[in-house]
Amino acid sequence: MKIAIVGLTNSGKTTVFNALTRGNAETAAYSSGQIEPNLATVKVPDERLAALSKMFNPRKITPADVQYVDVAGISGSGDRQSGGLPAALLNYIATADALLHVVRAFEDSSVPHPDGSINPARDVAALDLELAFSDLAIIERRLNRLNSEIGKMASREKEARIAERDLLVRLQEALENETPIRSVAMSDDEERSLRGYQFLTAKPMLLVLNVGEDALDQAPTLSYPHRNSAVVALAGKIEAELAQLDDADARTFMDDLGIEQAARDRVIQRSYDLLGLISFLTAGQDEVRAWPIRRNMPAVEAAGAIHSDIQRGFIRAEIVAFKDLMSAGSMNDAKKAGTVRMEGKTYIVQDGDICHFLFNV
Repeated sequence: MKIAIVGLTNSGKTTVFNALTRGNAETAAYSSGQIEPNLATVKVPDERLAALSKMFNPRKITPADVQYVDVAGISGSGDRQSGGLPAALLNYIATADALLHVVRAFEDSSVPHPDGSINPARDVAALDLELAFSDLAIIERRLNRLNSEIGKMASREKEARIAERDLLVRLQEALENETPIRSVAMSDDEERSLRGYQFLTAKPMLLVLNVGEDALDQAPTLSYPHRNSAVVALAGKIEAELAQLDDADARTFMDDLGIEQAARDRVIQRSYDLLGLISFLTAGQDEVRAWPIRRNMPAVEAAGAIHSDIQRGFIRAEIVAFKDLMSAGSMNDAKKAGTVRMEGKTYIVQDGDICHFLFNV
């Protein structure tokens, strides 16, 4: 799963990338014209893995992971007036599963803001406009083609194309009224029909307010009331410094600053949640592992996350909830307590389920 980190120029976007990935990408590179993105894969924090490792003493622990792609900064309305975002930049964003928008909320005289003042709400609106403009361009091109073709089609094919045109008109109207596609109510079939378009405003959005050290203990104040969206605060510069320290030094640094938990972990977890993902777990002496799957996935499909043969030969799944296993103290005691159960193909796997799949191929 890939998350594109976007933001206006000088928002501290690459600093946030370094904080999340423990990287050291050059923060001035994009200002010198770099287009190639910074890429890194990070492990999703999951305290359940540590608890299971104490119980099973495995040879290996494998968390779930997500990939972050740090793309070049966007200058704002200038890009739109010059004909849209650069094609290379659009390609990197379009193939992402979600967007992480870094919004500047820090003062730094050595890093001037393009508009001269710090205004997170204005910056969010500016980038949203860029994304909407890109989606509108796609919609307008498709509508022009549909309108020219519909009159020549057979009735059955025409009906489907008219439905597509009507949906695109709805989306066009929403975007023109500053409503992103992710906030437009649609049926499951309508949402599926749009997947090939890779609309930018349809993607889940995590707004990260990049605050200064003086705002470490403040909750996010920016309102962003759209579906499949969330807002978190992170002090990018501080978190990037923490990410370069070992655990002991980082803990000392956090204590000095009065930080209880690194914000990077919270941002990574929120990114994972916004992707619509949950983790089921497998546990044994060989490995304790978190397996990312889509929410509401049936057991037979979840088995395929491990191996296609397990899905193909699925018989049943032995399931115990994490909290029930922890309460029992061992798998044998959980079985005695009756909290280990057998489930069939259609069982909807829950976050934290510890699964053992029985199969035959």
